[in-house]
Amino acid sequence: MIEKLSNPAGTAAFPVMADRPPSIAKSERLERAANAREQMRGLGVSAIVMEPGASMAYFTGIQFGRSERPTCAILTADGDLCIVTPAFEEATLRESLQIDAEVRTWYENQDAMVIVAEWLRERKLASSVIGFEETTRLFIVDGLKRALPSADIRNGAEVTRACRRIKSVAEIALMQHATDITIAAYRQVIPQIEDGMRPADVSAMMKAAHQSFGAVSIFEDVLVGEAAAYPHGSSQPQVVRPGEIILMDCGCAFEGYRSDISRTFVFGSPSQRQRQVWQQVKQGQTLAFERAQVGVAAGDVDAAPRDYYASLGYGPGYAVPGLSHRTGHGIGLDGHEPFNLVEGETSRLAPGMCFSNEPGIYIPGEFGVRIEDCFYMTENGPRWFSKPSVSIEEPV
Repeated sequence: MIEKLSNPAGTAAFPVMADRPPSIAKSERLERAANAREQMRGLGVSAIVMEPGASMAYFTGIQFGRSERPTCAILTADGDLCIVTPAFEEATLRESLQIDAEVRTWYENQDAMVIVAEWLRERKLASSVIGFEETTRLFIVDGLKRALPSADIRNGAEVTRACRRIKSVAEIALMQHATDITIAAYRQVIPQIEDGMRPADVSAMMKAAHQSFGAVSIFEDVLVGEAAAYPHGSSQPQVVRPGEIILMDCGCAFEGYRSDISRTFVFGSPSQRQRQVWQQVKQGQTLAFERAQVGVAAGDVDAAPRDYYASLGYGPGYAVPGLSHRTGHGIGLDGHEPFNLVEGETSRLAPGMCFSNEPGIYIPGEFGVRIEDCFYMTENGPRWFSKPSVSIEEPV
């Protein structure tokens, strides 16, 4: 059985580069499939079709890229599992397949979705409700519609989201390790930043650090000066100079599970204005964390820092100067997962859910500040994956 989270609220210990946590066990993947079948039966869905990506990896362990040649996993409500893949890819696919499944192959002169349809017909599901994992590309969905015209094709997001939303103890451990790696990389890289460096120079150091600790580097965004006022940056030239804000947003993957951490600091001595805005963001992040309790609606978590910022004269709402984006997003095998800490989101927080907490303040023409750490929910409230920054002088 997948363990339930009951850790007390608090913070992870630092500095940490713990031993490699265990991989997801076959028994846990089997339990995930059983959970999916239960969800399918409750929704009247007979099968779910997935192509390579986080959901396929979640259920089967398969690590495989998407191309114009479809590979699909089909899981039925009765428990059958089939992988359909190009014949020349079978051996590669089996290297990462971690649970028992029938594998059917197709050749270049065949239609992959006809093979999927034939397998479903054999199970008398030709006229049943077939759900597709929500990120599946349209040409694959259309291909099955043509090959199986009597089927009721639907979005299967309710099934996959319900399974992936609640993380197990094993998943939390892998996400913690990914987080520890990113923090270790920050500690290695930030002291090496020098006058005259460009964002690409800093990004390259961060990528190398992630990789040196055994992770897959996913992103290393570096914004300098006014570019930090725009959450996803600017194409204008940027150079590290004394007194300039540096905003770094970096993350890696460890066995597929993600980290996502932002740090804002100043190269040299911060001004009073920079220090003031940084402290306001620090308070906004703290308010969001304190509001993130079991049973609270996600939209209420977003409101906590946003209302505080409004009291300081920012906004209103999502207007700038102020917080122009959601307070946080779900995270796991994908860097951004449903649901979000955003105004209007009524979904309620529950143990095992994981989110980013990043209520930045952006001042066009000046600079921006974002402090981002992720947390997971326990029965007793939120727990940080990474210890938040102490001050603008001590980002990690």
